[in-house]
Amino acid sequence: MELTDEAKPGRGEWMTGGCQCGRVRYRVLIHDDAAYLCHCRMCQRATGGVSIAFKGVKQAELEWLGAKPDEYVSSPIARRGFCAGCGTPLTFRYADSDGMDLTVGSFDAPARFRPTQHFGAESWHEAWLDTRALPSQRVDQNPATVERWMKAVGKLPD
Repeated sequence: MELTDEAKPGRGEWMTGGCQCGRVRYRVLIHDDAAYLCHCRMCQRATGGVSIAFKGVKQAELEWLGAKPDEYVSSPIARRGFCAGCGTPLTFRYADSDGMDLTVGSFDAPARFRPTQHFGAESWHEAWLDTRALPSQRVDQNPATVERWMKAVGKLPD
């Protein structure tokens, strides 16, 4: 498929994303809002988290705008893309697949996506699946954090 500046009707919508430092940037055609959470031990180790949110895409519909991500061969069957500059996990792909998973958090507008399934459920930590009842706090409600940001850059992060 030839990548053009405009997505054709019915063929998807362009979305962009990248790493925390901005060295790695991408744009990709997105066809739906479905995403998934992976709880497998390899993803837990690769991210340091209890799970990771992924959006499956076609590699042919993905374009790297800046530096390409560095890759780590994380197993005999898979590779993980990340930014060597800031460490942001960006991709997961099977070596023999034309698909690729992008981390939902690396999209510029991640709120579009909705989890539709779990993968690697044998390794999930049940206490972390539904945390809605826990107390919550916004960044701008924590005076110490606000003071640090204001002192460092004069504003809160986007």
